[in-house]
Amino acid sequence: MTAAFDLDSLVTRSENGARRFEAAIDGMTCAACIGEIEHGLSDLPGLAHARVNYGNRRLALEWRGDAFDLAAAFERLRRMGYTLHPFELADSEREEIETSRFLLRCLAIAGFAAMNIMLLSVGVWVGGDIDPATRDLFHGVSALIALPAAAFAGQPFFKSAFGALRAGRLNMDVPISLGVLLALGMSVYETLTHAEHAYFDSATMLLSFLLLGRFLDHAMRRKTRAVAANLAALRAPLACRLSRDGAETLVPLAKILPGDIVRVKPGERLPVDGVIETGASQLDESLITGETKRRAVLPGDQVYAGSMNYDGGLTIRVEAGNGETLLDDIERLLEKATNARSRYRRLADRVSRLYAPMVHLAALSTALFWMWRGASLHDALITAICVLIITCPCALALAVPAVQVVAGGALFRAGVLLNSADAIERLAEVDTIVFDKTGTLTTPEPRVVNLGDIDPGVIELAARLARASSHPLARAVAQERPRASALEAREDHGQGVCAMVAGVEARLGSSHFCGLDEEAARLDALDGDVSLVAFRHGDAHALFQIRQVLRSDAVETIAALKKRGVAIEILSGDRVEAVEKIALALDVSTWSGALKPAGKVARLDALRAEGRKVLMVGDGLNDAPALASAYVSISPIDATQITQAAADAVFLGERLAPVLTALEVARKARALMRENLALSVIYNVLAVPLAMAGLLTPLIAAAAMSGSSILVTLNALRAGGDRARLSSPDAPPLHLSPALREREQGAASGEARETVTRLEAAE
Repeated sequence: MTAAFDLDSLVTRSENGARRFEAAIDGMTCAACIGEIEHGLSDLPGLAHARVNYGNRRLALEWRGDAFDLAAAFERLRRMGYTLHPFELADSEREEIETSRFLLRCLAIAGFAAMNIMLLSVGVWVGGDIDPATRDLFHGVSALIALPAAAFAGQPFFKSAFGALRAGRLNMDVPISLGVLLALGMSVYETLTHAEHAYFDSATMLLSFLLLGRFLDHAMRRKTRAVAANLAALRAPLACRLSRDGAETLVPLAKILPGDIVRVKPGERLPVDGVIETGASQLDESLITGETKRRAVLPGDQVYAGSMNYDGGLTIRVEAGNGETLLDDIERLLEKATNARSRYRRLADRVSRLYAPMVHLAALSTALFWMWRGASLHDALITAICVLIITCPCALALAVPAVQVVAGGALFRAGVLLNSADAIERLAEVDTIVFDKTGTLTTPEPRVVNLGDIDPGVIELAARLARASSHPLARAVAQERPRASALEAREDHGQGVCAMVAGVEARLGSSHFCGLDEEAARLDALDGDVSLVAFRHGDAHALFQIRQVLRSDAVETIAALKKRGVAIEILSGDRVEAVEKIALALDVSTWSGALKPAGKVARLDALRAEGRKVLMVGDGLNDAPALASAYVSISPIDATQITQAAADAVFLGERLAPVLTALEVARKARALMRENLALSVIYNVLAVPLAMAGLLTPLIAAAAMSGSSILVTLNALRAGGDRARLSSPDAPPLHLSPALREREQGAASGEARETVTRLEAAE
């Protein structure tokens, strides 16, 4: 039976009748998948556009009218080997997008105004004995351009400054706003009194550079926040609800209520917490517990959202739906931990916290000094404006964001996406890395480990059959021939798939389904950690041995990290013997297995107490609290996406090298940030005394300010140099912590204890 779709609440409609649907998409392995997906959907009736964003793994569909069938797109992509996970765009993300667009509009208006006013100003500067009437005309036209432009483009600073003053405090936007307003006000006065100089160019130039810094900083903050918003890949936001007459309807998770009955097919993640009503299966709960062995479940067993259903179909009576599941509890725990971690003071914030009062004091002292020396109010104000302009934090505002954006681009090219604006600064301080095992040091998906023993023709045919199956183990076979086309096959859920090939039936599935029980029993006796997928086509047969394997460069990356003096530990919820094998393969002496989530958090707390700056690298739901509480964290993007909400960065691809690259680029970026801040300070030390002495005009002050901004921007470009290499000069290793011992795992905070208890109960 095919379930109907009820996705109206997730389709957005514009006033002109166009409809839009966005979804996270699983299964993309490289940029070539973009063309494959877009081309594969292009011939669907009624579809106007299909666009894939590889950076945030989203697919956007646009159409008009009722000719387009969304269910057909789902099915087409499933047959191509991809899975869609619809979601609603969060209000916070909409606000981020709107803020970014607003800042860009402000920057465009300020830049346009500054360029045009500068053209008029050049005419005044080089005009020699320019006619006073012409000069007044140029000043008047400059005023007509500058005043409305500044009123609009200055909103980010004016609103912030007003809010700070209303709250009885000062921030960096107060002197900025004061300098701009005084420069504009004095320029209007000079224009009306037919004076020789006006400073509209200084004010608009000032706004342009400040807005550039503000826009770059905001762009860095939301660079990959859209990736973290794809929690749908784990949440399974659609659930197949059964009505009393047995009809199946796919509905958004928000419409699922306690007491509802939902059906979960093999190969699907459980969307809710509940109790099994009918069916039996094997569940992969490694996202929850870290344990790679599957759990057999029967009617009456408690199950949790996020678990992967392997073998049989299940019907589940819902106990906790949208907002109340274990995943939601974890997300609330992550939010609390992330908010606690946000107390980390960014480098630029530490430098600038005394900036505003010092600037105000310097400008006020300058005005009072010159009035005491007998200068007119006009001349004293001009000198004070010079001080405000030359100390406006353009260089300071660009010092860190410019480096962040350049370094962020270098990291993106290396496969690392930043979720946190201050992640680079914290990554640069790391001296200890704690790795999870399953899906982090090992590949996210199990792999076939005996391909060399199987005929290539058998592999090709088995991969074509596997693409027609929804079983998770079938994906391991299918990915060995990613371009193989799917066969028209019949699937027997819980057993396998079969199809007629050259007049002979081909089967892929369980050993019993393919008649290979005896051979499978012998392999099970030799290695109980291997999962088997059987294949038979006439006389040809094979047993695909599937297990999780180390990432291809894990050994080299761990060795390179050690050479850089970084201590390495492995903390895993998997069985002790499984963790020990990985630790021996990687030559890691400090490790622990069978850890519950509270145990990982407790170990991180212990390392923090020793003064360590710990990078946590993990992928599972059971890693999420540790990721959120670590000093800094990274998660693989193609594993569990809920961890991305807690992680400061995510890395793409199968290799582990991006973790090393992140440290190298971060250390270089931090050095450049400090250089930029030093340049900003040196600039102020040299320029401010000249302004206070009355030796500068507002125009010269604005030019000097712009020069310092250009200088720090050029220096920031050095952050995008050569990519980090896996080799480096030998460095003395840090002292490794003593071997971890089994301990009571009840050290979680009181507020998190109930959530952790539910995680442990899931084992």
